Amino acid sequence: MAIYPLLRPLVFTLDAERAHALTIAALKAAPIGAPPRSPPALASRVAGLDFPNPVGLAAGFDKNAEVPEKMLGLGFGFAEVGTLTPLPQPGNPKPRIFRLTADRAVINRLGFNNGGQADAAKRLARRDRTHGIVGINIGANKDSADRIADYETGVRAMAPLADYLTINISSPNTPGLRALQDEDALDALLERTVEARGDHGPPIFLKVAPDLDPADIEAIARISTARKMDGLIVGNTTISRPPLQSKLASETGGLSGRPLAPLARQRLADIRAATGSAMPIIAVGGIDSAEEAWARIRAGASLVQLYSALAYEGPGLGRRIVLGLDRLRAREGFETIGDAVGSG
Repeated sequence: MAIYPLLRPLVFTLDAERAHALTIAALKAAPIGAPPRSPPALASRVAGLDFPNPVGLAAGFDKNAEVPEKMLGLGFGFAEVGTLTPLPQPGNPKPRIFRLTADRAVINRLGFNNGGQADAAKRLARRDRTHGIVGINIGANKDSADRIADYETGVRAMAPLADYLTINISSPNTPGLRALQDEDALDALLERTVEARGDHGPPIFLKVAPDLDPADIEAIARISTARKMDGLIVGNTTISRPPLQSKLASETGGLSGRPLAPLARQRLADIRAATGSAMPIIAVGGIDSAEEAWARIRAGASLVQLYSALAYEGPGLGRRIVLGLDRLRAREGFETIGDAVGSG
């Protein structure tokens, strides 16, 4: 892990998607290690699940559920795989991932490229579920005639294999997908996915975009509460463009990484205010340090997730944030991490 700063210049000579594929291959070849022990004060119970620490791997890193146990072994408190669609699909044309190195950011327009739910299910069925919490992020196929039906299919197929499910309607790279955040469509989607899960399935989290106006936020909070979502993941990449230094800033797609942090913080605050703490919130977007993770927890996030920062900070980042959070918790006088949620 400590050698990554020396390797990064070499890694960055490769196309970003090629480098990521090699990372997954290296992780697959590595032995599975038991997850390192998390500081006891960082344990919390969220949506009926016992998390050893609040730092998770966001969806998108392990699209095909190839290395969730390896990522748990690096110290993450949970790992989310996917996005997985009912049928395999290639995604958008390449190149489709761009490093904005000067901004410590990434733009992607991948488009839910994955091998499909049936392929991933074979691997997920073999995993040792005692190794930790693995969520499954599901989406709709680009050419689907009934996208809500795709989510129903995904819930039924993946619920037996998931510790939690994420309904992802927040990607900007599948045309029309974010329209499912509109009030009537969202109500129908959540009604049908909760029914597909049944009474004894895993918790369901709804993942929403950061590019929301006040009316969207109010509707999402109201409908998610009424349909008894177990949590909200806030958010995903943004189609907005804050000031950026990189020449690649004009590429289309979703922006992630450090420049997303201010928008992600604001949207977390907005959703927290709209829900009135009625359900847990998982914060995503621009988290690259223990201090940023701590700020999201103080702002109301029960859990945090990261992905893009791994490209710049290396695979040991999750563990470093975990240990940093414990130091910040102790310094600020909180007995447990749960006591700090929303305290800011």
